[in-house]
Amino acid sequence: MTRSEFDDIRAHIDAEADRPGDLLRVARSLLSDLEDARMREAMLRAEHLRLLTAARATAAAEAAGRANPLSYITEELARQGQLPATEVEVDQILLDVRTATTLLTQLEQAPAPVTTGGGLRVRRCAGTSRTLPR
Repeated sequence: MTRSEFDDIRAHIDAEADRPGDLLRVARSLLSDLEDARMREAMLRAEHLRLLTAARATAAAEAAGRANPLSYITEELARQGQLPATEVEVDQILLDVRTATTLLTQLEQAPAPVTTGGGLRVRRCAGTSRTLPR
């Protein structure tokens, strides 16, 4: 859920505090969204682990002088449906890699954000019905 969706829910709760049925429905919806988010996170973590394992196996196979060391990563990418099938896809992937590398380099060279006072950042919320827990 986005921050504005949470803010909308908070506003709804504040406006409808005397209607427990509505609050129960909102709570169930939030729990369902939380379960979905946790499941997506678990799936992404598993996918990341498979890709990292395949990449490490590829590097180890090359270091050991094995034939076709790219087979580990190629098989994993094929399993995920991520292998390029056409020359156009190959060109697009290479272009995307160059662009991503350039953007990451610029991000790494960007100056650190300026903070004042050296303490915690003050969080501000706009709107009359939005408050932050203290």
